[in-house]
Amino acid sequence: MSITPQSEQRVAVLKGLGTYLPPRVVSNEELSGRLETSDEWIRTRTGIRQRHWADQGTATGDLAFEAGARALKAAGVEKVDAVVLATTTPDHPCPATAPAVAARLGQGTVPAFDVSAVCAGFVYATAAASSLIVAGLAERVLVIGAETYSTILNPEDRTTSVIFGDGAGAIVLEAGTAGEPGALLGFDLGSDGEYPDLISIPAGGSRQRSEGTAPDPSAYYFSMQGKQVFAHAVNRMGESSAALLERIGWPTESVDRLVGHQANVRILHSLADLLGVERERAVVNLDRVGNTSAASIPLALADAVNGGAVKPGDRVLMTAFGGGLAWGSTALVWPDVDVV
Repeated sequence: MSITPQSEQRVAVLKGLGTYLPPRVVSNEELSGRLETSDEWIRTRTGIRQRHWADQGTATGDLAFEAGARALKAAGVEKVDAVVLATTTPDHPCPATAPAVAARLGQGTVPAFDVSAVCAGFVYATAAASSLIVAGLAERVLVIGAETYSTILNPEDRTTSVIFGDGAGAIVLEAGTAGEPGALLGFDLGSDGEYPDLISIPAGGSRQRSEGTAPDPSAYYFSMQGKQVFAHAVNRMGESSAALLERIGWPTESVDRLVGHQANVRILHSLADLLGVERERAVVNLDRVGNTSAASIPLALADAVNGGAVKPGDRVLMTAFGGGLAWGSTALVWPDVDVV
């Protein structure tokens, strides 16, 4: 599915960006002490040297609240008309986490809901929020990507425990026109349900309903088939990005920054090569935060802006891939906005 607005059409415009990382930093050396791995093994295969994990008692909603509050501050607003939260690690299976976050942020009874598209969640949530604005159902929407992956990782599985981190990022979108900086210029979204087992938590849902019913206790933890995911991620993000660029009329060489989902540095470099974008233009911050799933893109954006890699007027392409399988892309000309 693709959406591309006309130049004067009502669209969603980015007005502020906020992020939050839990204070606890977990180094490769710390993980190496209890897993059969090493700092060198982790860095050469993933590019990750540390990640942040939430302390016991800190939930996804807590991280989402912090990032959401900072995004509202960055945008200079107190109220929004809706809250959309992307997460794979909600506070509870039921109810959704977004309404509680909205209430804590003082948003009253505005509509609030969760989006579950794993690592593609932030792009999907942004598309949903944008649609609310385009349809006239909202003038301003808070979009949050937040995760506490440390709560679903198998502590004995080095293939996943070394990859994922916790964190949250949020943006405020406001109604505007496609011709102004910060306008989301289009979306390309897709999914392929033929491969649900590549990225999954097999048990705990309605197929294996209650604790203790799964034959393998590890079925309650997050699992990923890395080699197959690598190929799908590069190809799907590449196809989605290329399709979006063609529709919005951006030549590949005009892209100033490629902000891909921060899964693996080799994936990011392979994606850049596939698109014909110089590797130096691909934003990379996973070395410090790991793979934060739905929080990945806003965290990478904030890091790039704060580091001077993304400046007002830059053409920014964002693309992500996650379980489902699901993927999506969007693009904008970076506006002069605050990052908190």
